Amino acid sequence: MDEYSKKYQELEAYKPIQLDGIVHRKSRQKVMREERKTISRSADRKKSQASRDESAGFKQNAAHGVESDSDDDMAVRRIQDNRSDLDIIGVDISNENDHDTDLEPEEATPAYDHSGKTLYLDACKKFGVVPISYFLRHMNDNSLSMKHHGLAGEGMRPIAISLVSNATITTLDLTDNWLGVDGGLALCEMLKENCFITDLNLSDNNLNKCAAQLCEIIQKNDTLRKVNLSGNGFDDVSAIHLTNLILTTTKLESLNLSHNRLGEKAGLMLGPAISENLCLKELDLSWNHLRRKGAIAVAAGVKSNVFMKKVNLSWNGFGQEASSALMDALKANNVLEEIDLTNNRLTTEGAVLIGKGLTINETLKVLKVGKNPMQSAGCWAIAAAILKNPNCVLETVDFTDIIVNKDFIALWKQVEEQFPKLKTVHGGTEIPLKPKQRVHPLAKVTAFINARNIRLIDFFNKFDKDGSMNVSREEFKQGILQLIQETGINLSPEDIELLINELDVNEDGAINYSELAVGQMDYEGKRKRVIPYTTLRPMTS
Repeated sequence: MDEYSKKYQELEAYKPIQLDGIVHRKSRQKVMREERKTISRSADRKKSQASRDESAGFKQNAAHGVESDSDDDMAVRRIQDNRSDLDIIGVDISNENDHDTDLEPEEATPAYDHSGKTLYLDACKKFGVVPISYFLRHMNDNSLSMKHHGLAGEGMRPIAISLVSNATITTLDLTDNWLGVDGGLALCEMLKENCFITDLNLSDNNLNKCAAQLCEIIQKNDTLRKVNLSGNGFDDVSAIHLTNLILTTTKLESLNLSHNRLGEKAGLMLGPAISENLCLKELDLSWNHLRRKGAIAVAAGVKSNVFMKKVNLSWNGFGQEASSALMDALKANNVLEEIDLTNNRLTTEGAVLIGKGLTINETLKVLKVGKNPMQSAGCWAIAAAILKNPNCVLETVDFTDIIVNKDFIALWKQVEEQFPKLKTVHGGTEIPLKPKQRVHPLAKVTAFINARNIRLIDFFNKFDKDGSMNVSREEFKQGILQLIQETGINLSPEDIELLINELDVNEDGAINYSELAVGQMDYEGKRKRVIPYTTLRPMTS
């Protein structure tokens, strides 16, 4: 068997590699190229030998006078030899696919879809969902807001699938889409793979029933830094999973759990977790039901935490019970910079305890205690505590909706002198009370006469000693003062002066009986008229 036959049998025995139903032709092509090179080298050696033989034959024929083959005949024989070689290796020269040279370009690789647009459209077709044009327009942005798009049910699944491969979105806002269990689980699957989203807002999405899966995947995700889970109906049962999240997370820096239903039991679980957490810098527990022992546990957690800089506990029920724990937290914590205790049922006594904590604290910059029933006295106690701490670094003290009095205003001026950069907000100064309606002196005189059942003439005769039916202004005044001493009639000096001016109609310096009678009749005719009292009641502290 010659060399060409052996090579042909080896090529026929070669079987292409097949994986998962896909034939890999590159292996066969590679072998064919190697075999062609080997055969080509053998053919070259053969042709060189034949060329030498032809040359020798030509010379021999020339010596004997024999004609040699023409150049055309030699070219034809070379082409036939080349075709013979191609036939041996099984190459169809009429088929372009069998031509394999180093000059052929590699197959074009499709560009990677960083936005996930193709996946989204395919997923929409698969789940029968109409593609959201807004999502398609903004899926290449760094920040994507999908608020109020109604993604409940199947609406979230295509978006979650596309976000798996999306490499541009780092901030994702899905507020108020009511995702529920199905949407929440689809989101969890996306978070397993996505490594680009750092800020995630899932507020108002009814995720209470998938709290376990959600908290687990947030804990495992290494890129998330800020998560908003407010308004999802998390209760004391969900608090178990939230506690594990706070305890085990090592990357999360900001967590918002506001507007949920976390009660006293939840507070008892969250408190120790807050104490042990080593990465959270901001925690929002506002608008929950933290009260009594739960509130005390949360305050104790804030006391022991050494990383948290901002905590929002507003709109809960800390009250008097947790005020002592808050005082201890302000005394011991040397990291916290902002605390919000707005509307927490803090009384004046609670404000005094918080003030005691401020006398030692040297890191707090913002204190919010507005909308609490501490009154002006509680604000005064906090201001006095600030004055006692020369190392205080407070920049803002918020007393929103708490009306303060002049005593607080005077004390706060001293605070501003000592800490010029410290600003405050309050509910304004005390509103002056409405003035009392003044009772006309003639009404008092008439009431006195009627109560003692005496006649007007008998009343006048008490002043008219000489019976002339005419008295001077001074005589009338002395008679009224004597009457006040004897009977206790309620007439002030201003009332006496007003009464004399009313009765001395002709301004002759004397009052006669007729003027008294006419004055009483005129008053009876217009007794409903109210004379304004210009003197205001003093403000109470």
